Amino acid sequence: MLKILQQIQKRLIVAIPIIMVLGLGAGLIWDPAPLKQLIIPLTFLMVYPMMVNLQLKKVIEGGDVKVQVVTQLLNFTILPLLAFFLGKLAFPDAPYIALGLLLASLLPTSGMTISWTGMAQGNMAAAVKMTVFGLLIGSILTPIYIKGLMGTVIEIPMAKIFKQIMVVVVLPLVLGNVTQRLLIARYGMAHYQKDLKPIFPPISTLGVLGIVFVAMALKAQSIASNPGQLVSLIIPLLVLYGLNFLISTLVGKYFFNRGDGIALVYGTVMRNLSIALAIAMTAFGEEGSEIALIIALAYIIQVQAAAWYVKFTDRIFGPAPEVTVGNLMLEGVFSLHLSDTLTGAVKLLSEEHIHSFVVLDDHEKANGMLFTADILDALADEVPGDTSLSDLSLKPVVFATAKTPLKEALARMRRTHEYKVIILDQNNIPSHVLTHEEIIRHMAEQKCK
Repeated sequence: MLKILQQIQKRLIVAIPIIMVLGLGAGLIWDPAPLKQLIIPLTFLMVYPMMVNLQLKKVIEGGDVKVQVVTQLLNFTILPLLAFFLGKLAFPDAPYIALGLLLASLLPTSGMTISWTGMAQGNMAAAVKMTVFGLLIGSILTPIYIKGLMGTVIEIPMAKIFKQIMVVVVLPLVLGNVTQRLLIARYGMAHYQKDLKPIFPPISTLGVLGIVFVAMALKAQSIASNPGQLVSLIIPLLVLYGLNFLISTLVGKYFFNRGDGIALVYGTVMRNLSIALAIAMTAFGEEGSEIALIIALAYIIQVQAAAWYVKFTDRIFGPAPEVTVGNLMLEGVFSLHLSDTLTGAVKLLSEEHIHSFVVLDDHEKANGMLFTADILDALADEVPGDTSLSDLSLKPVVFATAKTPLKEALARMRRTHEYKVIILDQNNIPSHVLTHEEIIRHMAEQKCK
């Protein structure tokens, strides 16, 4: 099931239109009213998993204040006003659809901000912070902006919006962070990064598809009576995303370096449509499905536009600098200590489904590595299970730092015939790992650009 969801996540541009058609058909054939009961569960299914992987600790890291400030100024001044005036112009007699356009513009950045920034070889650390800041600031300002800009046209349930933001943003944020901490405490950072972290985004995708299905089913009769409505919604969305890309690209290109500029583009163009959908469907009652319709269509445009923009980043911002280990490494290292035993090593390899680990001394410094082959050789030689790892023959460790060029890391791998690099932090303590899997994945992504 997880593999199916992962494939769907990679093909949202196809999956969402299919779900929209299925929802439309279901709403025409059956009474969609009972589906309203699924809105809250689907909302939680959509938002909570994305919060588990959110790296809140990145907020306190400095070094890119300028790009963070400019990004959020764009996100909460120019772009919402652009969406507001575009909504008034395109939907003068449909204020709830205009509200949907505004709502999407008020909730910037999503997990895809980080993903697309990485694919375009932008500043991923900055993208992570943009995601966190955008979520927190958007949660506070969204009700205020909606009331101030749309309050004279339609009745805005401020108390209900604040309540729903607590339910669909703050509560999942808190629970997600607690879940992340518990998983890391229970299984370790390396296991979390390798096996647990990839589970959550596909689950969130299932919630997205469910909400889109429900929204389309509830609007089916209205759409069937006026099918041209979909075209009238897509055109303003194309204009909004086009202007958004243009403004962000100009600011990013002429005021920032390549990495920060790309992060700024994806930190402003990628909207958190999942949370916008959740708020629309839970805070606005019967009109929620009308608001959600334009947000659902925005998914199609956003994913496609982001994918195409990656292909042009080198032309816009110039060629990417040399890839470093820091662009690919994963946080967390599987390790045991010299005082641990052969039995403990067998247990670690079995439980974590890994092929090697680092052996540390009492000062957390790496003394060497042990691989599955080494353990099997020891077992074949009938080495007692209580034998300390210090008595086994350890393999040399390939070390690097986050700033080490990838080419240099590959050369070290080749010289030693060891295809795993241990990344040292500022205190020379193993903190991250780079394996052949990340390198192959990176190379495949570059071929697909």
